[in-house]
Amino acid sequence: MSAVPVPPSSQRWLLPVLIVVVSLMVGGGLLARELYRLPETVSDAVIALPSSTTRPAAEQPGPGTVELTPDAAAHPQHAVISQLLQTYFDSINNRDYDQWKTTVTRARVQAKPRASWLQDYDSTKDGSILVYRIDAVTASDLRVLVGFTSVQDPTAAPAELPDATCVHWKLGLPVTLEQGHWRVDAVAGYTTPEMSRC
Repeated sequence: MSAVPVPPSSQRWLLPVLIVVVSLMVGGGLLARELYRLPETVSDAVIALPSSTTRPAAEQPGPGTVELTPDAAAHPQHAVISQLLQTYFDSINNRDYDQWKTTVTRARVQAKPRASWLQDYDSTKDGSILVYRIDAVTASDLRVLVGFTSVQDPTAAPAELPDATCVHWKLGLPVTLEQGHWRVDAVAGYTTPEMSRC
């Protein structure tokens, strides 16, 4: 039986260091995989990537289904927020004020009575709705970065884009827990929505 050669004393540290480095690399890779893996429930979400292509005018505003980027779909509240926004946009597209009231805070309902709401959304149709990110602000407040396209009568265009019949929007919607349910809150005054003509 032959003896195992003993490495010179200057190289004895090499094997333990190599084992530690390989272990750290494997452990780090497994940790990164867990951190960036989409949760199991993401399979129920409609996941899309932002598209740089524009639709022809006849196809605006696009489908009314709320879609999520992979980043938004990785958030633990993605399913609830997706359903909330789907109901929110459906209520606008269907001119259903009572349904809209179930998606927003009491403060928003008080600030926008039925007659005013119906007048504001009389000709509005929203589509191409994409949630880019969902960020926690506090335990009961989220900021949802969403983009969508709206078409409307030119007289209902935003003041910044007079006579626009089609507008691409991107804004941070505040969503808050109110009586145990997530609700869309009023957009804060310091938040400026991005908008451009289609």
